[in-house]
Amino acid sequence: MAAVDFPSSQHFVDGEWVTARDGGTLDIIDPATRQVITKVALSGRADVGDAVAAARRAFPAWAATSPSERGTLIRRWADLILADVEALAAVEARDVGKPLSGGRTNIYIAHDIVNYFAGAADKLTGVTLPTRSPDYLGYTVPEPYGVCAVVIPWNVPAVLMAANVAPALAAGNTVVLKPSEIAPLSPFAFAELARRAGFPPGVINVVAGGPEAGAALTSHPDVDHISFVGSTATGRAIMTAAAQNLVPVKLELGGKSPNVLFADADLDTAIPAVVASITENAGQNCYAGSRLLVEASVHDEVVERVAAAMAAIKTGPWEADLDMGPLVSAAQFARVSGFLEDAPREGARLVTGGAPAGGGWFVQPTVYDHVDAGMRVAREEVFGPVLAVQSFRDTAEATELMNATDFGLLACIWTNDVSRALRLAKDVRSGQVAVNQFHDAGVIGFPFNMQKDSGFSRGGGYAALREYTQEKGVAIRLLAR
Repeated sequence: MAAVDFPSSQHFVDGEWVTARDGGTLDIIDPATRQVITKVALSGRADVGDAVAAARRAFPAWAATSPSERGTLIRRWADLILADVEALAAVEARDVGKPLSGGRTNIYIAHDIVNYFAGAADKLTGVTLPTRSPDYLGYTVPEPYGVCAVVIPWNVPAVLMAANVAPALAAGNTVVLKPSEIAPLSPFAFAELARRAGFPPGVINVVAGGPEAGAALTSHPDVDHISFVGSTATGRAIMTAAAQNLVPVKLELGGKSPNVLFADADLDTAIPAVVASITENAGQNCYAGSRLLVEASVHDEVVERVAAAMAAIKTGPWEADLDMGPLVSAAQFARVSGFLEDAPREGARLVTGGAPAGGGWFVQPTVYDHVDAGMRVAREEVFGPVLAVQSFRDTAEATELMNATDFGLLACIWTNDVSRALRLAKDVRSGQVAVNQFHDAGVIGFPFNMQKDSGFSRGGGYAALREYTQEKGVAIRLLAR
């Protein structure tokens, strides 16, 4: 058995593996075969209440724990993750459907995040403030909120658990995590490793369930902070629930990220990155490069080369470790299939792909050209390996197309003109900008920021500690003695 095995059909509450109150279970499906992998506990409102109560009981002692000691425990957790990379990678890959190498990359990223916040736990400080005379002292103190509810989706569960739970713990909060009911296995495996690392009971709790469990957690009156990663529609619903309890919310929502390709770009570097940005995890990433904006003078060449590369992508089950796996579920397969039906009907030209691919929930990597800004495939988040191509004539039109979306997560600019790149980085309404690369490769602690309908967050890097703390101001008048 793998070293990360955890009890089947149970969830993790108050430091123990326990059965759901009503004994209900969830079938976890392999997306490549549509067969049941295992079962996990189906958490309901009462189970969520137990988890929140456990986190509340654990909070005072955990908040009072030395930050150095908190960092030591988080580091021990990171070390256990690193020691079990291969087993964890297999869990993540099979559960989500991604190739094994993709699962391995996700576990390494998750480890690096946890390790980063282990080192950051005792670096969280306040500031001293200027005063009008030496008779006064002013300073600020960062303090944890208390019980943090974290709700994550199914696409990169290990990474998203690490990115939200680790900074919350480092700042002194306790956590109740609800992973997606579609892919909860790696979060449960991480919870088991946290137990072995020695976290006190109640500091980390993981409960799986569907919308009922999510609603119970995000509306619970004893939750002090909510972090949600998922769709914009659900994010709005969570904000409404949070308003009833006046709870702060961190939202990481959808995206419609453009790769903006100018004629002077290094096409040999850019084209493989463009293809990877929409086929990695079968395009099931919030920051996926789902729009390709190409300068008109190189449009035909770029579309031809991108389409050839997309057509060469090999798909298969996780253990085959090919280029791309299936979509994660029947619902996701139906959603993406709807876009494949609508795009040509709305006037887009199919260049390659556009159909299911074999058994399981596989879809061919797909490219549509002649896409208009009003088409669904240009406006809405597909969350599949579907690329929409538009062309532009100059920098002004490129800027207009970049911003012609409700989302504002990531924009990638490909050009050898530094002035143009800097101008576009300034003018685009996006929380993150990458130049001559996709996303943030090579940058440690890069902030996972967003704008517009993509949400609002100070996730990623040191700023995440601020997301999980509230600031207290202290003003003192120094008395004469």
